[in-house]
Amino acid sequence: MALVEIFKAILLGIVEGITEWLPISSTGHMILVDEFIKLNMSAAFMEMFFVVIQLGAILAVVLLYWKKLNPFTFDRGVSVKQETIEMWLKIIVSCIPAGVIGLLWDDVFNALFYNYQTVAVMLIIFGILFIVIENYNKGKRPRVNHLSQITYTTAFMIGIFQLIAAIFPGTSRSGATIVGGLLLGVSRTVAAEFTFFLAIPVMFGASALKLLKFGFNFTGPELMILLIGMVVAFIVSVISIKFLMGYIKKNDFKIFGWYRIILGVIVLLYFSARTIIG
Repeated sequence: MALVEIFKAILLGIVEGITEWLPISSTGHMILVDEFIKLNMSAAFMEMFFVVIQLGAILAVVLLYWKKLNPFTFDRGVSVKQETIEMWLKIIVSCIPAGVIGLLWDDVFNALFYNYQTVAVMLIIFGILFIVIENYNKGKRPRVNHLSQITYTTAFMIGIFQLIAAIFPGTSRSGATIVGGLLLGVSRTVAAEFTFFLAIPVMFGASALKLLKFGFNFTGPELMILLIGMVVAFIVSVISIKFLMGYIKKNDFKIFGWYRIILGVIVLLYFSARTIIG
């Protein structure tokens, strides 16, 4: 396998590790990066790769938040264990909308909406929403300042926002769920943490479906490219998550809103120009 293909896999892993957790749409960035850095692999492999590479990113969440995620460690009190189990139940409730709709109509949504127009429009719309919501919330105290304060109703409503991201690429799963949390009175840090945890079953489920669809008959180069992408995505995700949690303790999400708007305009202009030119 050519060294250049390994370099491409590393770049894609870096993009995934950064954009999966920052609310700026990993899909939008992957579409742009794939336009200029195409792996010399089959279309079937690439469809699977762009989903399964997320497993590397999700393992970063498991590593960083293991104590909060695991209710069975011996050094935790009964009440803390119960809180953790309840949190997982709320995560399951949040997964229901996207899980049910995604299983039934995932292929339909991909055929209808997986295009640059949808990605660009959703980047811009949710970029505007971030700015509007942050301006609206300025000076207001959030109602939910701890994960345990998220109710089952709030969890389900956040799941509805995740469903929007599942239907419309470019929305950003993390962006949609954070916007939903902010609208529902959840603090920035809690909204971000709940989004990280919600990604665990979602990404494992999506990756399992793509692997089953692709099959497990990897060639040597395919397996190496996938593993390189996942390992790089894991390392970069650790850095990205730490950066985001540190950033939002002192700042709001408006910078990401402006970034999304600019990126959406770039995507729209670039692909429109390419279509016109030929």
